[in-house]
Amino acid sequence: MSKRILIIGGYGNFGAFIARNLVAEPGLKIIIAGRSAEKASLFAYTIGAEWAVLDINHDLDAALHTIRPDIVIHTSGPFQGQGYDVAIACLRHQCHYIDLADGREFVCHIDRLDTAAKDAGVLVVSGASSVPCLTSAIIDACQHEFQSVDTIDYAISTAQHTNPGVATTAAILGYTGKVFLTQKEGKPHGVYGWQGLTARRYPGIGWRLLANCDVPDLTLFPVRYPTIKTIRFRAGLEVPLLHLGLWGLSWLVRARLIKTLQPMASLFYRIAPLFNIFGTGRSAFHMEIIGVGADGDAKRKIFYIVTDAGHGINIPCVPAILLAKKLARGQITQTGAMPCMGLITLSEYLDALKQFKISWQWGDSIVS
Repeated sequence: MSKRILIIGGYGNFGAFIARNLVAEPGLKIIIAGRSAEKASLFAYTIGAEWAVLDINHDLDAALHTIRPDIVIHTSGPFQGQGYDVAIACLRHQCHYIDLADGREFVCHIDRLDTAAKDAGVLVVSGASSVPCLTSAIIDACQHEFQSVDTIDYAISTAQHTNPGVATTAAILGYTGKVFLTQKEGKPHGVYGWQGLTARRYPGIGWRLLANCDVPDLTLFPVRYPTIKTIRFRAGLEVPLLHLGLWGLSWLVRARLIKTLQPMASLFYRIAPLFNIFGTGRSAFHMEIIGVGADGDAKRKIFYIVTDAGHGINIPCVPAILLAKKLARGQITQTGAMPCMGLITLSEYLDALKQFKISWQWGDSIVS
């Protein structure tokens, strides 16, 4: 019997990529859903999927009753301003729920639905994206090499040619210039969004500017890895002028001259492509793990991912694809509500990336 997978926001950047990957999987029926009947029907026709009109803020129960999904993948952000209405509706209709949220509070508090999800016999997963799924998988993969992990320092630098979309832009602007907590030397430490400028040199790419970025990991990792004393996460834009421009605007929020940059998301989204001539399709990621090795000596491991041809935008979509396939095949029987950690191994994640222009390396060994 085929499994029905509903993708909310299925014609958007992330939703469309997920749909294209799942539609070819035997035994799956894909339903593309969103507020626009024209966009949903046109995209569904091009990939051979079903479609439906669905607004998460209006008659969601009626839509789920009509569509009858077995699995719902929610890609319609930004999640920072949303409640758990979609996930709760999925519980009422006893279908599994997966989202691509990177909002810190949203992802970290999804376990509030744990008892209800277990009672409904379904799995509810939040943060099925690069953070915290990929980042935790990297730590898990090498944790056996450490007696203790003391410091995690990592970052993502995006490619100019992969405009992330209005929702992702709004999510970043929502915390730009605002204080949030991370952990430094074992104590809570406040930093400001898109400040704390640094630079990092990436293999084959060169130097990229980075700045403070708020992610669920900053809450989740000190609990999952209790020996961690310091955790730093940053992000960056490829074009220095854009990166520094946002850094400059962050001071207006920090000085309380304006409340938030989030209403400017659509403007930023339209302006960004004008700078494509100065950028490329190359993005990068690094994670530096520092601690005490299994032999008792100080140890440091660095993991790099470098992408080309705009393929970096595919990386956040991988967890939802893998989880949907596992659930449809019955390879996951776990129920409850949780952030996306420990459900996908690093080897599974990297295997899914081999079809793209993406390379990674531990130390001097590179796989592509």
